[in-house]
Amino acid sequence: MQKNLLANLPQPLLDEKPIPLTDPLPAVASFDPDMLPTALIDYILDISERQQSPPDFVAVCSLCALSSLLGTKATIMPKQKDDWAVVPNLWGAIVGRPSAMKSPSMKAALAPIYEIQDELKNEYEASLDAYCAEFEVNEIETAELKKTARTAVKQGNRNQAIAILQSQTDPEKPKRHRIIVNDATVEKLGELLNENPNGLLLVRDELSGWLAKLRGEEGQADRAFYLQCFDGDGRFTTDRIGRGTIDIKSTTLSIIGGIQPSKILPIINGAVRGHDDDGLLQRLQLTVWPNDNKKWTWIDRAPNQQAKSSYDHIFRKIFTMEPSPQPFRFSPEAQQFFIDWMNEIQNEARSSDVHQAMESHLIKMPQTIASLALIFELVLCDEIPTAVGATATAMALDWADYLKSHAQRLYSLALDQAYRAAKLLKARRSKLPVQFTERDIQRKGWAGLNDKSAINEALVLLTEHRYLDKIENHCTGGRPSISYVWRDF
Repeated sequence: MQKNLLANLPQPLLDEKPIPLTDPLPAVASFDPDMLPTALIDYILDISERQQSPPDFVAVCSLCALSSLLGTKATIMPKQKDDWAVVPNLWGAIVGRPSAMKSPSMKAALAPIYEIQDELKNEYEASLDAYCAEFEVNEIETAELKKTARTAVKQGNRNQAIAILQSQTDPEKPKRHRIIVNDATVEKLGELLNENPNGLLLVRDELSGWLAKLRGEEGQADRAFYLQCFDGDGRFTTDRIGRGTIDIKSTTLSIIGGIQPSKILPIINGAVRGHDDDGLLQRLQLTVWPNDNKKWTWIDRAPNQQAKSSYDHIFRKIFTMEPSPQPFRFSPEAQQFFIDWMNEIQNEARSSDVHQAMESHLIKMPQTIASLALIFELVLCDEIPTAVGATATAMALDWADYLKSHAQRLYSLALDQAYRAAKLLKARRSKLPVQFTERDIQRKGWAGLNDKSAINEALVLLTEHRYLDKIENHCTGGRPSISYVWRDF
């Protein structure tokens, strides 16, 4: 049947070979080990080699984890005289195919923070046992005091009875110190933040579920809360019938998770096309999408224990660090580095060549780069530094160029949607009739091909690249109907 359809087409067209659908995905900067202090990078490279995963994944997860441990203990003022203060609060995402080893990378990077949380859990359970025993004794004492107070009331000594009851104090129930949360309602998360004012780390093995819940009208209230959490120094009040009013005094929340390119596409479309363009996606500043590893090799060797020990030590050092009495500032040389870069990035963001989604991303980068500079300085120094120096700042600025290239790749998913829709349609050729229409595709309800404009763009691209031939069926007194037929290739 297809040959009969093709027989009606001009022969020169049939002889032309299809033009390959070249991937428009922009190139990204490769991860440079010099972007991290030795105490971190040796372990990251060891994990990357043994797991055969991109070092980018382990690096980003480790930085988000360190930012959560640092929390509100230290801030940085990127200007010398201005009162602009930045809480080193980082949000990141690792983007890759299912085989990219995202989950193992995250698990290895977060191992020290899970160890610390396990210790905190054990301490809490031990203190809870002591509290329960004290509570029981307190109940006995309260019962005796009530008897004494009752006697005083009978004797007409009301004030004495009040004084007796007020003399009893209830034991304070211990609070469980948390660092990591995986899944919590906004109301519960608010309670946890009040109990852990230094901040928390939201870890999602698959970020798509969390992002999906924040889409649409039903997700707007939660979305507003998370938007507030990015700066790390805000306040938020929730009013619910069941829980009443919860005043969250410190919304300090770091975020890290993995996601597949196909699952992040609807989120990017929302940010690029206007219906979810409130800056939530742009707050995932440490989003990396490295190239896939094309080869796999059997590697079986012992882990680098010295590297792991150094890596763990950094996490312990940041965790036990006392809050800084005053914000950090840049040293004179580092300050000039930051000023030069700020002039460059701000002018780039305001360029007419930059898409609005990318503009929003660039505008938020200074906060991220200042945070990275502070974290690197604290990692590099054995003692608490007096200022954020040139070495740490140069490392952070290297991250700026690197992260910008990954952001450009991310937003290209939506900006180059026609290519991706065309590739998806080509892959599902066998699921369509020999001769089909745009309506036939729409009825399938395929993700990435359920939007009429996306289908039209894909059909135009496939026709231009000689994978499809367009057939116009002219009817008397009406517009011609359009159908398509696949070429043999």
